[in-house]
Amino acid sequence: MSAPTTSRAESALKQHQPESMTHREILSALSGLLLALFVAMSSATIVSTALPKIIGALNGSQTQYTWVVTATLLTSTATTPIWGKLSDLTSKKLLVQIAIVVYVLGSIVAGFSHTAGQLIAARAFQGIGLGGIQALVQVAIGAMIPPRERGRYNGYLGGVLALATVGGPLLGGVIVDTSWLGWRWCFFAGAPFAVIALITLQRTLHLPVFKRENVKIDYAGASLIAVGVSILLIWVSFVDSSFAWVSWQTFAMVGAGLVLLAVAVWVESRAAEPVVPLNIVKQRTTALAIIASLAVGMAMFGGSVFLGQYFQIGRGYSPTEAGLMTIPLMAGVLISSTISGRMITKTGQIKPYILAGTIVLVVGFGILSLTDHQTPLWQLWLGMLLVGTGVGLSMQNLVLAVQNSVALKDIGAASSTIAFFRSLGGTVGVSVLGAVLAHRVADDITKNLTAAGAPAGAASGGTSSLNLAELPDSVQHIVRAAYGDATGHIFLLSAFIGVVGVLAAVFFRRITLRSTMDLGAASDGASGAASDGASGPASDGASGPASDGAFATASGAAKHAASDEPKHAADTELPAADHGLPAKHAAEVTRG
Repeated sequence: MSAPTTSRAESALKQHQPESMTHREILSALSGLLLALFVAMSSATIVSTALPKIIGALNGSQTQYTWVVTATLLTSTATTPIWGKLSDLTSKKLLVQIAIVVYVLGSIVAGFSHTAGQLIAARAFQGIGLGGIQALVQVAIGAMIPPRERGRYNGYLGGVLALATVGGPLLGGVIVDTSWLGWRWCFFAGAPFAVIALITLQRTLHLPVFKRENVKIDYAGASLIAVGVSILLIWVSFVDSSFAWVSWQTFAMVGAGLVLLAVAVWVESRAAEPVVPLNIVKQRTTALAIIASLAVGMAMFGGSVFLGQYFQIGRGYSPTEAGLMTIPLMAGVLISSTISGRMITKTGQIKPYILAGTIVLVVGFGILSLTDHQTPLWQLWLGMLLVGTGVGLSMQNLVLAVQNSVALKDIGAASSTIAFFRSLGGTVGVSVLGAVLAHRVADDITKNLTAAGAPAGAASGGTSSLNLAELPDSVQHIVRAAYGDATGHIFLLSAFIGVVGVLAAVFFRRITLRSTMDLGAASDGASGAASDGASGPASDGASGPASDGAFATASGAAKHAASDEPKHAADTELPAADHGLPAKHAAEVTRG
């Protein structure tokens, strides 16, 4: 590269370079983001312990219980990549605020539901906002903080998640157990916190914004994925109960779902702005992180979502007591995410923590698989503590590994892709495990009622089996035992699913986190960096011994900066042209 070209690149870099953020400034900006995440997560977890009573009050079924959760996960999964793509094109702060408003509106509508069907529809609308919050908080953090330092702040993120997940069930239990409030306030309680989050974000969050013209969002691809997955999940929910495994309904639904997903892949490969960029998905680090996220999402969401139901239906605890019972799970998340975040920042190594997390997750679910309606509480607490520890070590670090391997201009799409597949795994996990639980419970109740000399329909008679207060005492015991014994089987399935995550973690290359915001940016003592997919021998962000995201010497590194630039020379987004975008899309970088 000629000297004049290098000089122009250096001048452009300095012109668009803001002052680096101090730790205090980062914490100030994070406050609004973390509060927004707290609103979304606590609103979801408040419902978790209250859901058995809610579905009982609405006279819903076990399938509807599952779909109250699945509907939210499904719509959040479908919209997550769209939110992520939009974040690469417009103001991240504005998108977070819109997502919060959508989520709160869905919560309010859910609070006024009078049937289980209405509640499921409202929760589906909620999921649109939830998908935005989950993706955009990670994207915003990725746009503010270099990967090496991000591990430190992921500890704060894990702490907020733990607080929301511990406090939510407790608050939900108290609300449901308080006669003058009732379960509807489980959905209304988050509104004041949402208003505070919106105001805080407006005052503290300021991020660079790309302004690009002629942008196209791949709504067709997102719709095909959502519809394809929905058809398969509906089939899972009703097969073997409404129709046989081998039937025309099975062939029609499974065939249609697979065809739609195949068409979605074809559409994504040809879309100008795909919601799931295949060039990113094909990279080794991203592909393995997707597999691990699918497994962790299926195991975590699918296994933990039924814990509240187990303690209330299977063991007879109140919603408040059920919330207290899940504290070990959240304590594991809080402690492991905080400690691992600081250790990752100190060492720059991330693979050991992901691998350890997936292994501990499997061991935890293995212990929980021994659960029945008489299992000692200490055994349950030990299993939950290990599951929480595994989640804290792996979930956020999988996102960090991918963010470390892509350019800053692609961080929104990359982060949302991981969130998309994690939510997809959770959706499939909840639906599949919920169907297994429903079938197992129905079979056990029928068998035990017959053995007791009662008619097989004695557990229903028009009353939901989740509405225990309306059932005869003799039937209540049979229903509790059926739910308690069946729960162990879904934890066993979760353990087998988690093994896939362990295998994916094993095949990760050694990952060293970079200390700058963008690939190819200058850093102290480094003459350049090679990005994922770079030409020549450097691939997946590595050259020779350097690993994904590690710094490697590249002859074209001077395109962005010379080796004597300050450490934080690239701690901001450059104009679109400097990120390799076509000149027709390049425009001025603004502050949002």
